[in-house]
Amino acid sequence: MALKLYPFDPAEHLQTEEDILHYLEAAMEGNDPKHIAGALGDVARSKGMSEVARKAKVGRQALYNALSENGNPTLETLVGVLNALGLQLTVQRRAA
Repeated sequence: MALKLYPFDPAEHLQTEEDILHYLEAAMEGNDPKHIAGALGDVARSKGMSEVARKAKVGRQALYNALSENGNPTLETLVGVLNALGLQLTVQRRAA
């Protein structure tokens, strides 16, 4: 019997606010903008991309594009998405 593989979708596993915070914190640690955008896209999909796009005042397809691994969201889009998710952008010193 052949082993059947399924694609992994992180959005299916982001069920609680704690899950989302840990996921985004881990994505931010790498300091890779493409990875961060992709992680935000996963979170937005877990909450419903159409609803997040509406709250962020961005078109759904534009949001999919901006939050893909190849996307490059503007600061306005980033702040809008974070607001739609009930999150905020903060700055702190890096650990030495």
